[in-house]
Amino acid sequence: MTLHEYFARQPTPTIELPDPAPLLRSLTQGVLEVLAGVREVDQLARWFSEDAFRTLVTRANLSARARSARGVAPARPVFELLSLRATEPVDGVIEAVVVVAGPGRTRAVAIRLEGMDRRWRATSLAIL
Repeated sequence: MTLHEYFARQPTPTIELPDPAPLLRSLTQGVLEVLAGVREVDQLARWFSEDAFRTLVTRANLSARARSARGVAPARPVFELLSLRATEPVDGVIEAVVVVAGPGRTRAVAIRLEGMDRRWRATSLAIL
């Protein structure tokens, strides 16, 4: 193993990682609050890979512009978690869909978690 490989991110097997369900619930709530404008996107940075975080920042900026154009103030989203489905396609990877219902619509939040450096990190995020 080279010095570079030693200090690079290390994949972690699922057995050495905590239950992903609480993190999936928290990330879903955090992402919806970011999109609603009541949470700073930087508060979620530590849980996302660079690419997934950039995607979230872009989506948050678009949401802020849309609220501004309509003259709508940020408001805490009210929603109910309807279901959480998670699969493990390979060791150390969780792919999940969290379905949430709000007053106006039901949304699905798809999240891919990968075990890196003994903790889960979201490497992909999609909000439908």
